[in-house]
This record gives sequence, C-alpha cells and structure tokens, in this order.
Amino acid sequence: MSKIKIILADDHSVLRTGLKLLLNNEPDLVVAGEASDGEQLLQLLERVTADVLITDLAMPNMGGLECIKEIKSRGFSIKILVLTMYEDEQYLKTAMQAGALGYVEKQAVDTELFEAVRTVAKGQRYLSHGNAQLLLNTLLTEIPVTQSNDPYVILTHREREVLKYMVRGYSMSRIAQILCISVKTVDTYKTRTMEKLGCTEKSQLVEYAIKYGMLLTKA
Repeated sequence: MSKIKIILADDHSVLRTGLKLLLNNEPDLVVAGEASDGEQLLQLLERVTADVLITDLAMPNMGGLECIKEIKSRGFSIKILVLTMYEDEQYLKTAMQAGALGYVEKQAVDTELFEAVRTVAKGQRYLSHGNAQLLLNTLLTEIPVTQSNDPYVILTHREREVLKYMVRGYSMSRIAQILCISVKTVDTYKTRTMEKLGCTEKSQLVEYAIKYGMLLTKA
C-alpha cells in the first residue's frame, strides 16, 4: 500500500517527535522530513517530495502563514494542513485564503489529525466542527443583514465574549487567559467591536452592554 508522505514543520522538537511517532504508527502514513523553522522548511521542500505538510503558524525566521504563501508562489504541489494552538477565526480564514487545505488545533492530536491528513492528501478541505462554525460565523458577519444595533446580530460570539469581560473590568491579559487566546488577539477583538458599535471610549461600551442586558446574560 502506498503511504502518504508527510513533512512536519514546528519549532518544538518534543512535539515533532511525538507527532512522528503517532503518524508513523499508522499503516498508511509516514513522516518523510522535519523542519524547525520556515526557512529550513523551504530548503527541505527543495530536496524532499511529500504529499502533505503539517505546519504550525508560529515559527522563527519565517512564520507559517508567510511559508504557506511562499510555498504556493514557488509552485510546490504539497498539500498543506495547519496544526496550531490558535483558535481565532481570523487566523483560520487567513490560512485558508493563503492556500492551506486544512486547519486543526493542537489539542486534537488524535484520530482527528489522522482523518485531516488523509482528507487533505486527497486535495479536499478539512475543518473540525468547531473551525467550520468559526468560519461560518465570520462569513455571516460580513453580510450586511440588518442595521440593528443588537449585539446578537452585529457581533460574533467571540466579540461578545470579549466585550462582556471588558465592561466587567477584566484586564486584557486576564481576558486572554480566560479565552485561551493572545493579548494581541483580544486587542483585535476590542478594536473590531468598537468599530462595529461606533464607540470610541470604554464608557460607551459599558452603556451599550447595559442597554442590551449583556451584563445579565452569558456572551
């Protein structure tokens, strides 16, 4: 049986070792190469032919998103599966637009990863249920459905979560910790939310949250 050849790209050697053991234990999968950063990955692709690239987004020298774009611009035929800790829909959307066929979180390193590899190897897209929901939410919020100021119409679920914690006095770092995202991502949600609501000060956000009863309910 012909095996699906895989290249792993991640700056954490322990994770690569663990992934290699898991993947090589599958009868139809084999790891053909490893890279610890973006530049090393591009050099490896010049020498090694493989079917699927499993890459992180956060790597030194050249990040995963930049790598994906470079891989596509150089015409490599390898199929790309992103394996990352980022659950933000903007990372998901950007990675898929850049040329990735699949997107899986690192906590899903089990049978879901195997399914994702096999799906991507066929040239088909793979998103976990949660990621599919994130992408759908993003697409829906880009459609001007209504002029209502209702937060459940114009804000995404994650934007509502950030707003809820902000108006309750949580710091940016604490919000990031609670939602398991970076402080930079929290700031992005904050900026996006204020733009959507036409607010320039936190006091306006508090007034908005009170008006729509957001302090009395879950995000």
